[in-house]
Amino acid sequence: SVAEFCEGISPVLLLTGNEPLTILPLTSEMEEAAVKAHYKVCDRLKLEKKQRRMCRRDPGVAETLMEAISMSALECQYQFRFERWNCTLEGRYRASLLKRGFKETAFLYAISSAGLTHAMAKACSAGRMERCTCDEAPDLENREAWQWGGCGDNLKYSNKFVKEFLGRKPNKDLRARVDFHNNLVGMKVIKAGVETTCKCHGVSGSCTVRTCWRQLSPFHEIGKQLKQKYETSLKVGSTTNEATGEGDISPPKKSIPGHSDQIPRTTDLVYIDDSPSFCLMSRYSPGTSGRKCYKDKNCDSICCGRGHNTQSRVVTRPCQCQVRWCCYVECKQCTQREEVYTCKD
Repeated sequence: SVAEFCEGISPVLLLTGNEPLTILPLTSEMEEAAVKAHYKVCDRLKLEKKQRRMCRRDPGVAETLMEAISMSALECQYQFRFERWNCTLEGRYRASLLKRGFKETAFLYAISSAGLTHAMAKACSAGRMERCTCDEAPDLENREAWQWGGCGDNLKYSNKFVKEFLGRKPNKDLRARVDFHNNLVGMKVIKAGVETTCKCHGVSGSCTVRTCWRQLSPFHEIGKQLKQKYETSLKVGSTTNEATGEGDISPPKKSIPGHSDQIPRTTDLVYIDDSPSFCLMSRYSPGTSGRKCYKDKNCDSICCGRGHNTQSRVVTRPCQCQVRWCCYVECKQCTQREEVYTCKD
């Protein structure tokens, strides 16, 4: 977050925007303090050696990484809010999940790489990075793009950064190849969602000049698409490509009842281990005991046949709201009784 990013920075660095230009550029002391601050964030993120080096080389990377982590976790929790596994990642649960090749792990890798790709492209176009700016659209100077507000999300730089950050394709280890594959799925969903936005300029709104730029889909839409891919994810095994001698991802050697023998496409999420039920507390999740459910929607599923408790309570909420001129909203307070359902132990 911005608050964590600013931790340890001298108050003089937190500019208001109203300072006279004579204080710029930054003094060497101020630059040194800023560098130490973003180095500190990079060190806290528990990155590999190469990733830490990439984080340190641009002050904007640390903040973007933290934004991506937060955005991906929140979207995961939203997409799985009605499921037995509701993307609980606190404590040991995250570490235990990432050690196994479940379909939930596949989703985590895909949503994380998508989050970093999305956040980095947006950071470039917002001017928060030193090494990238707007998307370099054809026939459009960056300076003109800024002037007209047509600054495209820089997916080209973002893709290049994320691929380097995540490392090269592994050859032998099946689990590593599966993780790499699912990372790429997340990046491909981002790329497929790029839209072109245009703005007209001219006298009285005439379109004598048109500026166009590329924008990414909202991340909520990305999460929705990856959740659909999770639902149709494929279990895979390993084979060796005779031509290259490298390992390939393929359907399991033994046919599994209820599983497709379909050869996975580059846009499919894949996994190698069957998931636990997530009904009871384990190293992978806290279970569903005490979880709130919705009677006609998911109580039967997430309570795993144990049944649910019903609690009645009285709540007061604003109702019958009207907009008054000028300029406020006037509401009545309505009291009603509602029932809350939670899974039994």
